[in-house]
Amino acid sequence: MNRKIMLIICLLTISHLFSQQIPDTIYSPEITVKMYPKKPGTTIHIDQGHHNFHTKNNRFLPFAKLVSKDGYKVTGFEGKFAKDKLKDLKILVISNALSENSRPPFVAPTESAFSKNEINNVKEWVKNGGSLFLIADHMPFAGASANLAKAFGFTFYDGFVMDPDDKGIFDFSRKNKMLSHNMITNGRNIKERINRIRTFTGQGFKTPEKATSILNLKKEYTVFMTDTMWVFNEKTPRISAENLSQGAVLEYGKGRIAVFGEAAMFTAQIAGRDRVKVGMNSAEAAENYQLLLNLIHWLDKVY
Repeated sequence: MNRKIMLIICLLTISHLFSQQIPDTIYSPEITVKMYPKKPGTTIHIDQGHHNFHTKNNRFLPFAKLVSKDGYKVTGFEGKFAKDKLKDLKILVISNALSENSRPPFVAPTESAFSKNEINNVKEWVKNGGSLFLIADHMPFAGASANLAKAFGFTFYDGFVMDPDDKGIFDFSRKNKMLSHNMITNGRNIKERINRIRTFTGQGFKTPEKATSILNLKKEYTVFMTDTMWVFNEKTPRISAENLSQGAVLEYGKGRIAVFGEAAMFTAQIAGRDRVKVGMNSAEAAENYQLLLNLIHWLDKVY
C-alpha cells in the first residue's frame, strides 16, 4: 500500500472519529492547589457567537468544568465582539470559530469568522489589558481565525499538520525538545511542572518575534494545504513545519494572548463506536489538563 493511500485512509478514519465527538462528562482530574479555593474567581467567557465547534455546554464542557473546579466562573459569550461588550471582560476564549456562511464540505478559501470591526475591537481590548485565548484547529478553523491571528502577528496556515507516519498525533516533551521551558510549562511549583503534552492533528503557525513558543513542531512534519477539508492527493500543496508552532503566548500592550493550533488537547471527548478517548482524558495526554490550568493562570495574570 503506497503512502498516498495510507494517508487518505488515516485521515478518513480520523475524520470519522472526530465527527462523532461527544464530551466526556465524567472526566475530572484532581487539582492539588486550586487557584480560587473559596470561589468565585475571575470570570472566563467562552465565545459561542461565531458558529463555534467548541462551546461551553457542548464539546468544551470538560474545559469549562476543569477551570470551574479551579475556582473560576465560566460563562458563554453570545453575539459579536462589540466594544461595550468586551470592555468589562478579563479573559476571553475563542475556540474553532467559523463564519456564518460556512457549510460542509468546507473548501478554500475559508471566510473569516470575524468582521474587520470585531478584529479591531478585540485587538484594542487586548492592548488595553484583556487576555485572549485563541484556539484554531486544522482547516477550515485556521482560515476562519487567520485574520484575527494576523492582527497580533501570528500567521495561520489553513491546512493540516501531519507527522511522517501520517497519524496526526504529536507528543511534545522536554526530552524531545519540542516542549519549551518557560514560566507556563514550569508552573508555580513542582506539581504544576509539565513534561509531556499530546495534540491531535491541528495546524502549525508562524509566531511573531516576541512570542514564546510552547509547542514546537519539527522539520520532519508537513503542513498539507488542501483546498477541501479531509481531501488529499499527490498534488496537494505542502510546506515543511520547520520553525512553526502549535502553541505560543505573547504579551501585547497591557494584555496577553495565548494562541494554539489544536482544540481537542484542551477538552476531553469520547469518539466513535469504540468510545475512543480523545483529548485530556487520553492516557497519553495526562498532563494536558495542567497545561490548560497554567495557561489560564497566566492569562489571569497571577504570575
